[in-house]
Amino acid sequence: MAVTGLEGLALLVGRVLFGGVIAFTGLNHFMQTEQMTGYARHKGVPAPKLGVLASGLFLILGGFSVMLGVFPSLGAVAIAGFLIVAAVMFHDFWAVPEDQQQTEMTQFLKNICLAGGALVIAAVGSQEWVYSLNVMLF
Repeated sequence: MAVTGLEGLALLVGRVLFGGVIAFTGLNHFMQTEQMTGYARHKGVPAPKLGVLASGLFLILGGFSVMLGVFPSLGAVAIAGFLIVAAVMFHDFWAVPEDQQQTEMTQFLKNICLAGGALVIAAVGSQEWVYSLNVMLF
């Protein structure tokens, strides 16, 4: 059954806000490539520049997937996976000096919270959405 009316409008606004921020974050990987590559290198990522560019593309595609309703479950699961991996690799609050722990914990929890939101989107991604291209896997 399709989500319509105010629920459909709320889903559209939520998709645009969530997917838009995710896609912008991915775009930022291309606008800040050198800075992000340095940070990825510092965190021990193999092939850090390739990782930054690939993850940026991943986030852009995932964000647009959710916004447009094109394979939204797949895009949302991919976003959730990325966010969980990034939380553990880049925001390891348990392994940084005490003066950095609060900042890293906040970033870690933000990523985990967004991953949870992405999984909620994935759960409703198999339903028909109003204001969507509705290209689904199943």
